[in-house]
Amino acid sequence: QVQLVESGGGLVQAGGSLRLSCAASRSIFSIDVMGWYRQAPGKEREFVAFITRGGSTNYADSVKGRFAISRDNTKNTVYLQMNSLKAEDTAVYYCYTTGNYWGQGTQVTVSS
Repeated sequence: QVQLVESGGGLVQAGGSLRLSCAASRSIFSIDVMGWYRQAPGKEREFVAFITRGGSTNYADSVKGRFAISRDNTKNTVYLQMNSLKAEDTAVYYCYTTGNYWGQGTQVTVSS
C-alpha cells in the first residue's frame, strides 16, 4: 500500500504557473507509473500526465507543451509543473499510482 498527499494547489491568474507535489508514504523507486488526473466541476475525471519508473512521460493533448511531470525517487515525490495556465485548467488535481492508489486531491483555480 501507499498513501499519497498532494499539495501546491491554489488560485492563480491566467498565464501564471503552479507546481503540484505528490508525496508518497513509502519509496516510489519500484512504482511503475505515477501520474495525475483532474476533475472539473460537473465533468468526469480526466487524464493529465504520467511518468514511468524509467522516466518516460505521457501527456493529455490539452496540456502538452505547458505541463511537465517529474519524479524524485530520493524524496518519494512526483511533481507537476503547470505553466501558461488557462481558466479551463481549473479542477481538482489527483495524484495516482500503479495499483489504483489515489490522493485526496488539491484544488487549482485559474482566474481569467
